[in-house]
Amino acid sequence: MYYKGFYHLFYQYNPKGAVWGNIVWAHSVSKDMVNWVHLEPAIVPSKPFDKYGCWSGSATVLPGNKPVIFYTGIVDPKPAPGHQVQVYAIPANYSDPYLRKWIKPADNPFLKPTSENISAWRDPTTAWFNNGHWKIIIGSRHDHRGIAYLYRSRDFVTWVKAKHPFHSKTDTGMWECPDFYPVSSRGTNGLDTSSLGKNVKYVLKNSLEVTRYEYYTIGRYDLVKDRYIPDNTSIDGWGGLRYDYGNFYASKSFYDPAKKRRIVWGWANESSTSTEDIAKGWAGIQLIPRKVWLDENGKSLLQWPIKELEKLRHQKVELKNVKVDKGDTIRVKGITAIQADIDVTFMFKSLEKAEMYDEKWGKFPQHDLGKSICGVRGATVEGGLGPFGLMTLASENLEEYTPVFFRVFKTKGKKHKVLMCSDATP
Repeated sequence: MYYKGFYHLFYQYNPKGAVWGNIVWAHSVSKDMVNWVHLEPAIVPSKPFDKYGCWSGSATVLPGNKPVIFYTGIVDPKPAPGHQVQVYAIPANYSDPYLRKWIKPADNPFLKPTSENISAWRDPTTAWFNNGHWKIIIGSRHDHRGIAYLYRSRDFVTWVKAKHPFHSKTDTGMWECPDFYPVSSRGTNGLDTSSLGKNVKYVLKNSLEVTRYEYYTIGRYDLVKDRYIPDNTSIDGWGGLRYDYGNFYASKSFYDPAKKRRIVWGWANESSTSTEDIAKGWAGIQLIPRKVWLDENGKSLLQWPIKELEKLRHQKVELKNVKVDKGDTIRVKGITAIQADIDVTFMFKSLEKAEMYDEKWGKFPQHDLGKSICGVRGATVEGGLGPFGLMTLASENLEEYTPVFFRVFKTKGKKHKVLMCSDATP
């Protein structure tokens, strides 16, 4: 959230080691989301309602510039992964721009499960306001059905579950870290979470515990029934769109009133083992913050790293009009392999040599179609137009490298498809 000139990032953290457990809310502040100051944890287990962990949640800035944090508290480790309730915290001192200290009022937890699954009911969203009520959703599941439950409150203190779920979908498992927010159908500016209007569409994102990927749909919000309805151009569930097709999970968006944009934060873990994580002393990274907005076609989101990250650029290296023949590798000198921001354009005289798209690939799982094709048409299989791209993280003599590459295919209908792959095997 943004408060008194600072961006506040809260994140799940284990102060006792580089493995999962002992979860608290760590807290960092920044003026630009590039340079961060680490503060002491904002919320730690201290009460019966969060004795076994302070799990994910969201911040809401109420009228009068008063922030409130909602999070999931664990009251008992059983049934696994824990008996869950919903808790709120408020700043001890609103005049402190760093918001170093948070208190948990005595009327917590503000929500206890009634008919919900007590071990799969977590991650309350940022609240929004309409029709005289504040509203939040909480992710859950019933058997194999993923569910976003809706809760309403007139005073932000007493919350009541809506008669119907906000949205649900069969065979998707637990919906973690749900996120619901409006997007403008005009321009790239973000909208406050409570925004309404005729040029507004809505995004519902869920992190699916089963696949460890995130999926979102674009749709409409029925204000009368308080339900979300995905557009018929949005595939709901595993076949849906993702923010990211790599390692990206448990994301959360917020509205930045300082620059009128919506920003999404995500998290990634490494491919190292727990033993290796313990040896290096850390695990998991916060990823680059991204501005998100609705594509002009209204069917998907667009995103781009926030402008402030350009402050990190230095030692610019530029190559122009370099001819690359089949089999060529061109080394870019003057940069290290570990950290580079690359903007590259490939051009061809013609697409005539593009290889044919294999119709048999239609049998691959549609929600992972690209990944499946990358598996059979890797970086070493030559085609008509491809593979071309970048050999990143390359060692001196190319004993090791990670190709990020493209292929162009033509279809029977004479249209073209472009495949983008990343291949960690070499």
